[in-house]
Amino acid sequence: MTSTDYGTAVVPNDNNDTNHHLNISNNLLHRHLSLFDLVCVGVGATVGSGVFVLIGLISHTQAGPAVSLSWLIAGLAACCSGLCYAELGGRFPSVGSTYVYAKETMGECAAVIGGACLTLEYTGSASAVARSWGDKVLAYVRTWEGESGDNLWYKLLMFIMDPGFGINTCAFLVSLGSVLLLLGGVKDSKSVTNFFSSLNVFLVFFMAFMSLLLAKKENMTPYIPPQFGAGGVIRGATSSFFGYIGFDEICCISGEAKDPKKDIPRAIIITLLVVTSLYCAASVGLAAMVPYQLISEVSGFPDGFRYRGYNWVAEITALGELTVLPLVVLVTIMAQPRLNFTMAKDGVVPKLFARVDEEGNLDKAGIKIAGIIMIAIATFVPFAYLDDLISSGILVAFTLTDTSVILVRLSSPPLNKPFVLEKLLIAFHIFSFLSGILLRNCLSTTVTGEAVRILTVISCVTVLYIGNIIRTQCPKKQEAVGLFLTPCVPTMPLCGCFVS
Repeated sequence: MTSTDYGTAVVPNDNNDTNHHLNISNNLLHRHLSLFDLVCVGVGATVGSGVFVLIGLISHTQAGPAVSLSWLIAGLAACCSGLCYAELGGRFPSVGSTYVYAKETMGECAAVIGGACLTLEYTGSASAVARSWGDKVLAYVRTWEGESGDNLWYKLLMFIMDPGFGINTCAFLVSLGSVLLLLGGVKDSKSVTNFFSSLNVFLVFFMAFMSLLLAKKENMTPYIPPQFGAGGVIRGATSSFFGYIGFDEICCISGEAKDPKKDIPRAIIITLLVVTSLYCAASVGLAAMVPYQLISEVSGFPDGFRYRGYNWVAEITALGELTVLPLVVLVTIMAQPRLNFTMAKDGVVPKLFARVDEEGNLDKAGIKIAGIIMIAIATFVPFAYLDDLISSGILVAFTLTDTSVILVRLSSPPLNKPFVLEKLLIAFHIFSFLSGILLRNCLSTTVTGEAVRILTVISCVTVLYIGNIIRTQCPKKQEAVGLFLTPCVPTMPLCGCFVS
C-alpha cells in the first residue's frame, strides 16, 4: 500500500474478512497529507471564477475602483467561518467536514442537512465550474470565426462543441477527465492538484503583477464612484464572498492529514491569507489598469490587457484561465466520495459508498456514481440554474459549522431551563435571516420605504441583543488543551452566522 492515495485506508497485513470488516468499521484512513498538500487542496478549490470573472463584474457594476475594498471585506467575513472550520477540523479530524461537526453537536437531523449542503457544494460546484469552463472554451473558439468561419473543419468543430439542446461537450469532457483521474488512482490526482494549484497561484500573481505595471493613477479616482456609493461596496463584498468558498474542503479530507490538530488550522489560515492577498492585488491591478466603465463583466483581465495593447499577455491570461479552471473541478469532486464514505458509515446513504477494496482504497463504484451525476449535471444543466442553489447550500453549511463551534465551546446558563443556548441560537438565526433580507432591500438601487428601514433597524438591534445574551449569560466550557481555538467565541462565529 502506498502512502500517496487520498482515499487509502489502513488495512492490516492479514487480509482475512474479519480484519477487512474491522477496517471499514473503524473508518481508519491513511494519514499521508502534508501541510503543503492541504494548502494546495484549499487554494485549488478556492481560486477560480472569483479572480477570473467576479473581479471584473464587481468593478464594472457595483464598486468601481473600490473593488479591492469589497474583496477585503469579504475576506474578513470569510475568516469568521474559516477560523471555526480550523478549530473543528483539528477537534474532529475525520472526513466529512460540516456533516461530522453537525452530527457531533446537533444530532443526525442537522447532520443530514449538512451532508446535503456539502453535496450541493462538491458535486454541484464541480458541475457548475465544469459548465462554466465549457462555456469559456466555446467562447474562446468562437473568436476564431472571423478567420475560419467558412472552413469546413471549423464548422465541424463548432457542431461537436455546441450540438444544441443545452448540451455542453467541453463540460462533459472536463468532468469525465476529472472522474477518470480519480478512478485511475488518487496518487496521480494528488500530483495533478499540487502542480496545478502552484500554476494557478503563479498565473494570478502574473496577472496582478502585469496589471499593476500598467496602472494609471487617474483610473482609481474617484475611488468610490458616486453612483455606487458605500452600498455598492457592500453589495460587491456580498458577491465577492462566494469567491472564497472552497477552503472548507480541507476539512473534508482532514481524516487523511498527517497531523490534523496542527496542519488543518494552519492550512485553512494560509489558504485564506494567500487567496485574500491574490484577490486584493489582482482587483487593484485591474481597476488601476482600465477605467472601471470599460472593464468587461465576463473577461476582465484578457480584455483589459487587449485594451492596453498587450495582446500577448491577454492570450496568456485567457489560455491560463482555461488551463487552471479544470483543477477546481478535480479538487471539488475529490471530496464527494469521502463525504459519501462517512455518511454511508452512519447509514445515511447506501453501504456501497463505504466499501474499500483489497488494498484499502475507496471502492470505485462510489466514485463512479458521484462522477456520473456530476457529468450529467455539467453536460445538460446551464450554469445559471446552478449558481444560486449551490451558494445557498454552502452558506447553510457555513452556518451549521459556526453554530457547532458555539455549542462546543459554550453551555446553557446554570438554570433549571434546559436548552437555553440552543433556543437563543435558533432565535439568532431567524432574526439574522430576516435582517439579511431587509438589508439587501435597503442596499438595493431601488428606493426603500421608511417602514422597511425601521424594520431593518429593529431586526438588526434584535440580533445584537440576542448575541449579547449568548455572550454574557452562556458560560464557556473547559477548553481543550493542544487544539487550535477560534478566538472571540461566541462573537466571531455569530458574526459568521450573520454574514452567511
